[in-house]
This record gives sequence, C-alpha cells and structure tokens, in this order.
Amino acid sequence: MYYVTQIIIIHLRGESNIADKNSKVSENVPGPYYVDESCIACQVCTDEAPDHFKMADNNSNAYVSRQPENDDEKDLCEKVLGICPVDAIGNDG
Repeated sequence: MYYVTQIIIIHLRGESNIADKNSKVSENVPGPYYVDESCIACQVCTDEAPDHFKMADNNSNAYVSRQPENDDEKDLCEKVLGICPVDAIGNDG
C-alpha cells in the first residue's frame, strides 16, 4: 500500500520536486532548511518533526522553527522534506 501511495504522490507532484529558495516564507529561521510559499498547511511536517517545524500564527503555512543540529535531526528533516505532498520544504545545505 505504501508503494502505491508513493506512486500517486510522485504523479501529483510532477517532476519539479524542488522547493523554491526564492519564495521562502518569512518565518523560517536562518539555515539550510526552509519552507516556501507553496506550503498548503497540511501539517505533515509539524506532526512528524515538531521540534523543527511550526505553523504560522495565522495557520496559512508551516515554517522551519529550528534548524537540525546533529545527524539524527538532519535525517528527520530529510524525511519530512521527502514526504511533503507539495515539495514546499527545501534544503540549501
């Protein structure tokens, strides 16, 4: 079932699979990880990595609230980047 879900998500995403570093939301803290304006506020990132992603005060989008500080945290942020349904999470690192 997971495999089928992945195929559907890839199909819906198209081929870009890249967040736009020129459209970062203003709430992001400085660092390599960011959320861009294509965020649909689905809360996948905030549910999976609440120590690193928060929802904006008006709930219009998520943002990176804390950059990862070790390999485990980086792995978690990469996992979330990979499951974002609209590719709104990027890593410039």
